[in-house]
Amino acid sequence: MALDRSVSRRRLLQLAGGATVATALGGALTACGGSGGTSSGGTLKVIGVGDQEPGLRKVLDSYKTAHSGFDFNLSFAPADQVQTALRTQLGGGNAPDVHVVYPGSGSAMSMVQLSKAGLLADLSSQSWTQKVPAGFKGAFQNDGKTYIFSPGSSMLGAIYNKKAFATAGVEPPTTWSELLAVCDKLKKKGIVPIALGAQTPWITQLIPYALVPGTVYAKTPDFDDKMSAGQASFADSGWVDAMNKYLELQKKGYFNDNPNGTTYEQATAMVATGKAAMAVQVSAVLSAFRAATKTPDDLSMFPFPSTDVAADNWIPAGVVVGIAVSAKSKKADQAKSFLEYCGQQENLNAWAEAVSCVPLYGDAKVDPALTSFLPLLKANKAVPFMDQRWPNAEVQPTHFAVVQQLLGGKTTVQDALKKMDDAYKKGA
Repeated sequence: MALDRSVSRRRLLQLAGGATVATALGGALTACGGSGGTSSGGTLKVIGVGDQEPGLRKVLDSYKTAHSGFDFNLSFAPADQVQTALRTQLGGGNAPDVHVVYPGSGSAMSMVQLSKAGLLADLSSQSWTQKVPAGFKGAFQNDGKTYIFSPGSSMLGAIYNKKAFATAGVEPPTTWSELLAVCDKLKKKGIVPIALGAQTPWITQLIPYALVPGTVYAKTPDFDDKMSAGQASFADSGWVDAMNKYLELQKKGYFNDNPNGTTYEQATAMVATGKAAMAVQVSAVLSAFRAATKTPDDLSMFPFPSTDVAADNWIPAGVVVGIAVSAKSKKADQAKSFLEYCGQQENLNAWAEAVSCVPLYGDAKVDPALTSFLPLLKANKAVPFMDQRWPNAEVQPTHFAVVQQLLGGKTTVQDALKKMDDAYKKGA
């Protein structure tokens, strides 16, 4: 479904840079190809992460229909495998022709890290690259060259079950105090307020990412610049407030039992069935949540509040995980042709719609679940996902680890943030 209103590109220009939130549906590397055949002839080998499947498959199928003799072997890997096994394949020269890449610089599989290592093909000559909004170029380019295609911008907030909210007689909250009150009413009705699958490492970062725009950036919009200049730190900023609020939700019993022993898939099922009321997530996985329920219209999203001043409740939003061409691909021309096809407005819109994100360029309709985010985008109260401007690939896994330690009662907020600061100071 789509809204009857369009979102102008102007609303998104303040979302500088991209998102490296490592979303995936998990499980073993799974072949989901076109023919499932060999990589000979016209077959491209493509590896993505799970939340790309609805859009990536849709455009691959469309390209196959339009190009006789073309076929693809499509597989999906969980995020931790992408960061390790796929990264090793790239370095070893046996990488797929087209593969997942995260925008920006914050992970081992990010655009900046891979392009610096000479592992990505330059896409700068493709026509769609000229349409990338100026505010997003940091997500797509390194040293002025474009290395990644992404269909658009994803929102991060709470995916919620409308029936569960109705059972408790509550509405989506707009302040932190309202959120706590909503969670309390849900809990009293026997509904888990917030499903948290922190056993899956990338899930650990989502609640801090939802809170930090309000606790940090609403007060200090240039926080990333100050961090880069050595004038700010995680341990002496609104990150402390965000982490304490994360723990407050746990201490009040608003998460499912044993979050560190719960997977992403289990948390998704909890919300889809109404056992849990909500989960903090990126809009790119809305399709996965909807696929897990018999009543997909019962699922929607709202911005996750972090303060008691509604005007300070900014949101995280950023370029969704994309694809790139391996610099060592023997079918680079064919792979580049596919990415050029992805960049055509009709195909970009199809991918963006399939993963519930706002298209990168052009005016287009968006998923109705994102309605409540649009005023904040228009008011420029949105910031990129935090890791996009982190200087190396060590801060993100440190963040994953310390959150699991916090939830397990094995560290303090100050010690956790100090470890993140230490990782950050290692530089690029």
